[in-house]
Amino acid sequence: MTEIRLHRLARLSMRARLLWGILLPVGLVVAINTMSLYRDALRAVDTAYDRTLLASAKAIGELLGVDGSGEQARLVAPVPYAALEAFETDSRSRLYFKVRGFQGEMVSGYEDLPNWSGKLPDQSAYPALVDFYDDSFRGEPVRVAVLLQPVSGQTGMGLATIQVAETLDLRHGLARQVLLHTLWRQAALLAVIAIVVWTVVQRATRPVRELSAALRARDADDLSPLQAPGLPVELTPLIVATNEALARQARLLEHQKRFVRDASHQLRTPLAVLKVQVQSARQGDVEPLQALAEIDTTVSRATQLANQMLALARAEQMRQPGEAMPTQDWAEITRAVALDLAPLIAKQGLDFDIRTEPAAVNSHEWALRELTRNLLHNAIQHTPAGGRLAIELSAEEGRACLLIADGGPGLTPQQQERLFLPFAAGDSGQGSGLGLAICQALVHSLGGQIELANRLVEGRVSGLDARVRLPLVDSPRGAKSQGVSSVKN
Repeated sequence: MTEIRLHRLARLSMRARLLWGILLPVGLVVAINTMSLYRDALRAVDTAYDRTLLASAKAIGELLGVDGSGEQARLVAPVPYAALEAFETDSRSRLYFKVRGFQGEMVSGYEDLPNWSGKLPDQSAYPALVDFYDDSFRGEPVRVAVLLQPVSGQTGMGLATIQVAETLDLRHGLARQVLLHTLWRQAALLAVIAIVVWTVVQRATRPVRELSAALRARDADDLSPLQAPGLPVELTPLIVATNEALARQARLLEHQKRFVRDASHQLRTPLAVLKVQVQSARQGDVEPLQALAEIDTTVSRATQLANQMLALARAEQMRQPGEAMPTQDWAEITRAVALDLAPLIAKQGLDFDIRTEPAAVNSHEWALRELTRNLLHNAIQHTPAGGRLAIELSAEEGRACLLIADGGPGLTPQQQERLFLPFAAGDSGQGSGLGLAICQALVHSLGGQIELANRLVEGRVSGLDARVRLPLVDSPRGAKSQGVSSVKN
């Protein structure tokens, strides 16, 4: 039952929550105030009518006298009922009285009126010896006033007990009237409060409704920032967060559009070449083995291009805020990549040297592997046979630095201008030109820097240095404790 109520409460609109949140406490306060006012009115009514009862008892006491003397003294009460008519304020109420003598004997009035058996209050608002209590007489509830009246005469004196009872019809009627008047006033007050609260809530939530209407009216591809200058200050963080989310969505959408555009453009050429090669093989223009070799080469290039484009897309997605990346030891990954590419290094007969030390960075394993593989593969391709190739990974000043130094011809000024642009292949014509673009996207997504610069010796270019710097993790998780390692081929 509690879960159902919480679910219903969660489905309420902000206006409903504000209204219930304000009107319920106000209604509770009004109800408590109404009960308090009603009780105060009842006390005021009882006080007023109790004074009437006391006055009637005193009027009876003034008519009492003493007959006899000494132990033979007796109370005399010549009290006609007409003496109480002056105190009957309404035909709905009836007054009854009873007078008892010095010894508690019945003297005058209604004999069946129950005797008073209580005691006088310790503190009273009246100077007389009087007590008030509720009782029942002849099947009706009554309010009774008891007055202990000293009576003296020429022949003796004593203490008389005077009881005056009044039916409660008039009191109850007056109390109901007071209650109705109080309820009407409190209901009117609550209605005014409800109208004021409703008006204020409507005006306060109008900007939110206008913003919702503007969002619903937007086109599906409209990701421009929200402009809401009239919104309250409390909604400013929401607008800022929404605009940031829209900006991220716009970047993702632009990236997807660019990926589809580039993929359709770049894959069109190898597919067209593949189609021509298949047609030539079917027509017998080339030998079957040669045709298969050409087709295999085309398919390999298309596969490499597709894999690189997917890697570039994953690198672009890593730039978007997401979950925290795990900690990896870049040294282990670097050595594993070098081991994978060892056959190419051996085929080129390169003078290969690798030096690494533990470097823990926050990254996915595939990202570090793709980054290192692309840079090392480019270095192998551009280093002539028998040339020198070196890898050095060090950790200094809170950063891990990877240096790949090849013995190739370096970069021309034209290549430096288009270095990290997608599909900007080098002069060799090998590859798709996506390797360095992937590296740059990965490095930026990991919060690092990448730099490619010619290495000069005596004013001449002796190779290319590729440097990548990534932030280190203070406490590596899962990184092995090892010293600097070196392998030279």
